[in-house]
Amino acid sequence: MTKTDSAAGKNSLTASHEDYLKAIYLLAKKGQKVTNSALANYLEVSPASTTNMVKKMADLKLVEYTPYQEMTLTPAGERVALEVLRHHRLLELFLHDKLNLSWDQVHAEAERLEHVMSDVLEDAIANALGNPTIDPHGDPIP
Repeated sequence: MTKTDSAAGKNSLTASHEDYLKAIYLLAKKGQKVTNSALANYLEVSPASTTNMVKKMADLKLVEYTPYQEMTLTPAGERVALEVLRHHRLLELFLHDKLNLSWDQVHAEAERLEHVMSDVLEDAIANALGNPTIDPHGDPIP
């Protein structure tokens, strides 16, 4: 299994799945109660869209969810979230430090690229950057 394999398998995950998992992880890490409305607000999507996606991810065993309750990531969901977060933070650092993109450009680019990074590219970027542990914003790189 690769790092992004979940209970459902890597091929069944979309960039949207990964964005939701990353958002759930980040909200929980900030100590916020992760509810459907909190997640919808964070992702700037409708509560109905959030409910639909969370149900799908619960079926994939990535999220533990009971309607009108707080949701949590399963171990498989957390693994995916951490990998996407690692990709994002490595990409921001690489794009800024090695490709000289401005700080106002790196986030949007990293958001697009984080979903398609292979293990080989992840390792190459990490090595090129000296295996950093902190991203440009001072956050840890998982």
